[in-house]
Amino acid sequence: MEGRSERKRAQSLVMRLMAIPGASRQEGRVARWIVRRLLRAGLPESRIVFDGAEKRTPQPGEVGNLIVKLPGTRRAPRRLFSAHMDTVPICVGCQPQVDGRIVTSARPDTGLGADNRAGCAVILHTLLEILRRDRPRPPLTFCWFVQEEIGLQGARCVRRTALGKPKLGFNWDGGSPAKLTIGATGGYRMKVTIDGIAAHAGGAPERGASAIEMASLAVARLRKQGWLGRVRKREGTGTSNVGVISGGRATNVVADRVELLAEARSHDPEFRRRIVRAYHEAFEWAVEQVANEAGQSGRVTIDGRLDYEAFRLERQQPCVQMASRAVEAHGLTPQPAIADGGLDANWLNAHGIPTVSLGCGQINQHMTTEALDLDGFDNACRIAQSLATSFD
Repeated sequence: MEGRSERKRAQSLVMRLMAIPGASRQEGRVARWIVRRLLRAGLPESRIVFDGAEKRTPQPGEVGNLIVKLPGTRRAPRRLFSAHMDTVPICVGCQPQVDGRIVTSARPDTGLGADNRAGCAVILHTLLEILRRDRPRPPLTFCWFVQEEIGLQGARCVRRTALGKPKLGFNWDGGSPAKLTIGATGGYRMKVTIDGIAAHAGGAPERGASAIEMASLAVARLRKQGWLGRVRKREGTGTSNVGVISGGRATNVVADRVELLAEARSHDPEFRRRIVRAYHEAFEWAVEQVANEAGQSGRVTIDGRLDYEAFRLERQQPCVQMASRAVEAHGLTPQPAIADGGLDANWLNAHGIPTVSLGCGQINQHMTTEALDLDGFDNACRIAQSLATSFD
């Protein structure tokens, strides 16, 4: 960046953005604040578009993806700059405070929300500086996604035409500004519903078939057979997790319903499907093991959906090469990485937009100890400026 005043403008943006509450599906205040800053900078209102993605996501939200398209001053392929507006719930209510060159939340019970308000600030600062200085540029699209933290839903539902059909994508999310995430795992989400048979737990427990018992047996079987947690088999590797379990009505009633939320991830789509199959086998087996005195047992229903497919970019992809040059130009060594979590880039690549993700200096994302390294954030802003204005 050109100097202290520009760094102060960028830091002001990120501090203000991190202080705005905005968990997944509740990004409206964040989006409106960004829009006000753009209008104040002179961007015509006609260039600001909300794409209605919140009406196409599995759960409706307050607002859709926020998209701004700028024409280029030179002919070149359109470039996409993106970040997501939502934070995980633990960050709601944070109070950003600066200590030297590190930002944390003054409230010890909240995360900071640098994931991913730092990314939002990076691309907002890039756009504002372009408007301020009217620098030469290729055609550019800026997109602030919604609902990333609950399955990349905003990126899933965006339409490539709404983005102007960009040829290169740069997504800002967590980690070091030198980290170039060129691949990420695929994720599959499951809702498991077990219906047992209710009975009086004191007077006639033998007439019941406990859904909690069935769920316990299934989870224990998955653990014993190596299909839970870090999954390592001869045919592949991945992860799976049962993250939510709820059910039962009272201690004196044999539980007749349990619901579990689970996920399976792998860089190999076929092996991910094998993990999902193991879940089906375990729960179907468990239901058969629990019956009442009349021989009646329960039933299980598993509803699942693909959250995002895995991707991996070749090092020779233009977006990877361009990002590497921009990182090197600012004195850093590019660090290609493969992520075991999902990114908006998963869906952007699936939409046919080759997209590399870069970090913004975030540390300990999704934790109350989350922090933002301002030196890393400054570098991310410099790198974004280079990517938005370079023609090499």
